[in-house]
Amino acid sequence: MAKKQVFGDDAQARKGTHRKMAKVIISTKLGNNKFAYKESMVDQDSVKEYINENKS
Repeated sequence: MAKKQVFGDDAQARKGTHRKMAKVIISTKLGNNKFAYKESMVDQDSVKEYINENKS
């Protein structure tokens, strides 16, 4: 059986509850010309703040 589609207010309410996430990768240079990478998932709205806090 096919899945029943929902239109209108119900669909908008369900769509609004999903959080949009972004993967952020921050690199840091180590002593002997090597790099270390830190990955994290952050809300899409707070990406700039996260990057500014974790800059080295």
